[in-house]
Amino acid sequence: MPPLLIAHQLPERFQQLLEGLPGGVALQALPPDSAWEMPAAAEILFAVPPRGGNVVLPAQKPPGWPGRLRWLHALSAGVDEFPSWVFEVPLVTCGRGSNSVAIAEFTLAALLAVEKRLPKIWIESAEAWVPRPGLGTLQGKALGLLGFGSIGQKIATRAAAFGMEILAFRRTGGTAPSGVHFADLDTVLAAADHLVIALPLTPATAGLVGSAAFARVKPGVHLVNIARGRILDHEALLAALDSGQVGFASLDVTEPEPLPPGHKLYTHERVHISPHISWSGGDRAAQGNLLRENIRRFQAGETLLNIVPPGRGY
Repeated sequence: MPPLLIAHQLPERFQQLLEGLPGGVALQALPPDSAWEMPAAAEILFAVPPRGGNVVLPAQKPPGWPGRLRWLHALSAGVDEFPSWVFEVPLVTCGRGSNSVAIAEFTLAALLAVEKRLPKIWIESAEAWVPRPGLGTLQGKALGLLGFGSIGQKIATRAAAFGMEILAFRRTGGTAPSGVHFADLDTVLAAADHLVIALPLTPATAGLVGSAAFARVKPGVHLVNIARGRILDHEALLAALDSGQVGFASLDVTEPEPLPPGHKLYTHERVHISPHISWSGGDRAAQGNLLRENIRRFQAGETLLNIVPPGRGY
């Protein structure tokens, strides 16, 4: 029996994820300029997200797509960047969870940067050695999480260590873990001192945080977006910043990416922008383990981990 052919789009820096795969498989790297043209025998594709990668995404569905593909694994946690024709593959999985710790740490760093006024308190000379009291604390502050998937859960665990009160809005409900209170959207918006967007981008969440939401937040709230730029209405954010309704915004994602040259958010005194980098430092070992386990399950006819449900969910 010929080996199971896995085609992949992984750049060189991710090649280590392909080490130690189960027996009975063969790998074929796809050139970036034709990474969506499947080899005739390929049954599995490991795909990288279109935005920010070096793979050329065709404007139209490739001829004959999806060929013999039976399973597509997206290296990213979210799949909203992929065009609809990608999901014609019978089985789609994603990398959900592998970058959650890195993103959670980034989020707590963003919260601390605002409370401790970093980097503004750094000095570079003796003349600047003038104590300026007024630093804040996370202790006792309310953290509002919009979304409580893998990333939201990791954020909550770390925020609890700082003594924060944690409220979460979750689309699917369920039982809240110890130290976390599930609440409706209005309650979370009204209570949060720090409000973190950790929702997936779907038709239901696009534009969710806009003028109506800002009218309900606690005045002076710190907004953090580590999810997707399209969930946040940037013009409404600017208006809320200028009115003081939002006290500060930390944005690791925007729409578009990057924002156009000269955009007001770049130079706003109460905005921190980072170039969609919160995932960096993710757990490569976890990513590799997920691939190896899912290949084993695929070969054995078992249910795979991190299946993306029909309708391009998360």
